[in-house]
Amino acid sequence: MSSAVLDDIVSFSGTIEYFCVGLVDIVNSTNITSRLSDEKSCLYYSIFLNTMAVIVKRFGGTVVKNIGDSLLYYFPKTSNSRDKQAFREVIECGIGMIELRDVINGKMSDSNLPELNYRISADYGRIMMADSLLSVNKDIFGSSVNSCNKINQYATPNTVVIGGDLYLFLKDEKEYIFKEMQPCSIGHKQSYSIYSVKQKRPSKPRF
Repeated sequence: MSSAVLDDIVSFSGTIEYFCVGLVDIVNSTNITSRLSDEKSCLYYSIFLNTMAVIVKRFGGTVVKNIGDSLLYYFPKTSNSRDKQAFREVIECGIGMIELRDVINGKMSDSNLPELNYRISADYGRIMMADSLLSVNKDIFGSSVNSCNKINQYATPNTVVIGGDLYLFLKDEKEYIFKEMQPCSIGHKQSYSIYSVKQKRPSKPRF
């Protein structure tokens, strides 16, 4: 296959921007769906992915794509690093996903499907946008995408974690509790900080 054909599949704009990126990933889905029929597996993923996509849009995010049992998204308004509300919405989105877990599992139960758990990660960093012939949505690449994928595995089920670069924008927010976790290695960052995030006090329902 010629390089010209390959170049046409994914086309980068050449513009580099900085955004917050999020990832929500089902825990142990491979083992769970191995015990389900194909029809039940499709319904299991559909309930999860569609509900998560609605929550992302509610908080100003843009869904990029689903990656197997996870959903990748970003927050366009965080391109303005002075927009504090945009950065708070990144956390509110993750907490909102956790709050709706009982509702999602209610749908699972109604469909005779097993309960699900999931992990949420978010970070801030450089993003490269690309158009793809394989998708109607723009794809994203860059440091924050890589970071989200890496730190997601450090979250315990049904919790939110953020990377150190995003924490710098949120550390003074008094309504959240940030707990530093064991750092990890990401690319050239040999000791990258990770923080779990919780709501400090009960707030009005997000939905």
